[in-house]
Amino acid sequence: MPFILFFILAGHLYARDITIIVEDIELDMPLEGAIVRVEGGASGGSGAVAAEKTTDENGRATLAVPDNRQARLQIAYPGYENAIFIAPPSGTTFTVGLRLSGGAGLENKELVIEAQSPGTNETKTGRSVAISGGDLARTAEIGIIEDVMTSIKLLPGVGYTGMFNAMPSIRGGEPGDLTAVFDGFYIENPYHWGGGVSIFDPRMAQSARLSHGVFSSRYGHTISGLLEITGRKPEPLDVELELGLSSSAANLNVSYPLFGKGGVMIMGKSTYWDPFISLAKLAVEDVNYIKIAPYIRSAAFSANYRFTQNLEWTMFGFMGGDGMGAFYNNPVEYNDMSMHTDFDFEWFNLQGFLITGLIFNPKPNMALKATLGGGFLRTNLHGFIDYYLTVPYSPDFIKLFESNALKPIDSETYTVDTAMFADMVDTTANYQARTDFDWDVGKGFLFAAGVQGLYARYELEEHDRAVLEMLSVSPPFSNGLLGDDGRYYPVYLNYPADYNNSSANQTLTTSAYTLLEYTSPKKRFGGELGFRVDHLLFVGKDFTLQTLPTFNPRVNLDWNIARNAGIFDSITATIGSGLFSSITDNISSIQSEDGIGDFDLKQNRSWTSIAGIKLDFLGFSVNVEGYYKYVFDRAYSALATNSVQQNIAIERKFDGEGRIWGFDLMLRKASSRYWDGWISYSFNWARYRNPSSGTYTADWFYPAFHRFHNLNLVLNIKPLRSFNIATRFGFASGAPKTVAGDITSYPVIVLNESGTPVDIIQKYKRQNLYSDTERDGFALTWDVKVSFFAYSRAGRGQMEVYIAVENILAMLETRRQNTSFNSYTGKEDQGSNTASYQLPLPMPSIGFRWTY
Repeated sequence: MPFILFFILAGHLYARDITIIVEDIELDMPLEGAIVRVEGGASGGSGAVAAEKTTDENGRATLAVPDNRQARLQIAYPGYENAIFIAPPSGTTFTVGLRLSGGAGLENKELVIEAQSPGTNETKTGRSVAISGGDLARTAEIGIIEDVMTSIKLLPGVGYTGMFNAMPSIRGGEPGDLTAVFDGFYIENPYHWGGGVSIFDPRMAQSARLSHGVFSSRYGHTISGLLEITGRKPEPLDVELELGLSSSAANLNVSYPLFGKGGVMIMGKSTYWDPFISLAKLAVEDVNYIKIAPYIRSAAFSANYRFTQNLEWTMFGFMGGDGMGAFYNNPVEYNDMSMHTDFDFEWFNLQGFLITGLIFNPKPNMALKATLGGGFLRTNLHGFIDYYLTVPYSPDFIKLFESNALKPIDSETYTVDTAMFADMVDTTANYQARTDFDWDVGKGFLFAAGVQGLYARYELEEHDRAVLEMLSVSPPFSNGLLGDDGRYYPVYLNYPADYNNSSANQTLTTSAYTLLEYTSPKKRFGGELGFRVDHLLFVGKDFTLQTLPTFNPRVNLDWNIARNAGIFDSITATIGSGLFSSITDNISSIQSEDGIGDFDLKQNRSWTSIAGIKLDFLGFSVNVEGYYKYVFDRAYSALATNSVQQNIAIERKFDGEGRIWGFDLMLRKASSRYWDGWISYSFNWARYRNPSSGTYTADWFYPAFHRFHNLNLVLNIKPLRSFNIATRFGFASGAPKTVAGDITSYPVIVLNESGTPVDIIQKYKRQNLYSDTERDGFALTWDVKVSFFAYSRAGRGQMEVYIAVENILAMLETRRQNTSFNSYTGKEDQGSNTASYQLPLPMPSIGFRWTY
């Protein structure tokens, strides 16, 4: 105990430097000449001024404050409201936004601003990259869908996906490996339209941070990337109103203060594509098949209240729904074939969450946070497709199998009636609780610990029918089909198969962590040593699966090589290494007949190591990071097709591996008066293997989402206070492409639902072989947003009108995928057999935003 007391008392002898960035809160433009004062002297109390600095041309001022307690700062700038800023015990750089004063009577009004939790909006080499404020608004508030993930996809280490895909690969990881956290609450499925866009509207987010290095042991449940969203807080002193209208959506935010100690904010969003779909039906025939226009409806609220200087309550809630539908009924005749297709598809999704928490500072150097929350997700999917075809035999096929033993061919044509359907209702409920404790011990040491629990219940009702084909290896066709020339030919069996799943599973994940951070007095050296353990308990309808806990130690070391050396403000090097674990989504539908025993079920694991260097100079920042990641115990699924089965069986394996390495580079220009932005480049090498798959993936392969090169440029030009231009450009090299073989004909025996052979038909196949070297074409993106601003005379109101065009270079992309072909005629079709979320045309949009 005396040893600990010595550290606490000794902490009063040390001070730390913090940098304050003062900006216009509406425009995110730096304010040169702002006065920043530290109140109170060494004790940090209010009263006398201990230090005073004036901000430079980039709005920055660096001051010394006590390093073991909160610091109170005064910020003033002519024509703007004064502000009181409460800096937390840790952290080095903070941004303070000032608002234009509403008149002479308000010039001396003080706005109390509390800093966010340390690190939530901070970029840290080797750990994370953050985006907030104006950068988030300029890159996310654009286009027909405004989405925080639009900004995240511009960061280094994030793979290209196209416009309507919010599930990118993070540093070579599988797209589903990305885990999202909102104010500390794990979001089960943070997507609309099945992953097309995220639920995170930029107007409900204060900042976003992507952690894809060796990040803190405070968080887990991911082996590739963690997306931390910090929700917006209401304004504690003023009523705020924000209205946004664009060519496809409407937004409304209202914030109301609570006695200067907190506030309540309500947010709503609704898309309205119905009028545009109706107009498009007049010009584009395919649009007529849309019976329910894609839509998103969502609402959120945020509330907080500070009872005392040391106790604050917070709450955030979200409710959102999305859906779409299509219907197709059309007869077609071509290539001597007649086909009638019936297609019906509907998708509805509803989700929500509610989280609340208390933040308590028992002492100036201690913070205790308790969070409790719950969420739900319900997805309904209905799909039906029926092909009715009349197809001619080829003369050679008739000649070869005219007298076959199954059914002699007595016609020049055959008919196929193929009906498939999918009906699914997927319901998830989850409840979470966590407690986090931070203690600034003093002399540069910070101790933290916490416990977390996550309970989830998954209910799935799924009934699907598909038509499968499999090479016959059992009697009476084990040798193949006897042709009229006396030879046996390989024959395939075509049969309907059902997949049924009625599961009600529960999981309880418990976690605990502890960590120790150290920063030397002059910040020449820093380090973080953390340890985390996660355990999963799985309970099914009539079975229970035991699992082993995963242990995840992590370490990071930072060296400040130089400070204020020539043109360099700072040069910092970082190395780190750690273990990570996650739980794959597909275990939620495990059934007892899957044959998974105790300790067979494993969490996905990865071991990640990273080295990086960051250089700050002349208002620029360069960050270079190299990494290696080994993935093991990775879960994957395979279709069991070793014999004809009327019910589809899925085998789950937990022995997958991955080897990933690469490097990221980011050059960032700090926010400035006339221009800012960043350029990022990522190289990634990723190979996986599924040893028990029984396919080519049993050996090392490049996954379908892999791209070697990704380049992004974000440039914001601000020539006038009332006129801004924001542009973003992206380039990505090609994804893996199979090598197409020759198209060949083969006999197929059609089985009915009872497994009895009823007909023999002719089909065509083309073997597509995996290749390590073949790639499809590169992808290009270019989006431009031009904004015009106007302000009220009192300075309280602001209006923005913007014109934007997304996907400007879509027509220049090179597409080298294999052409598809008709398996019944053997004729090649025009187009590509590779699906893409990228639309082939530029997408214009206009928008209006008014704030007060």
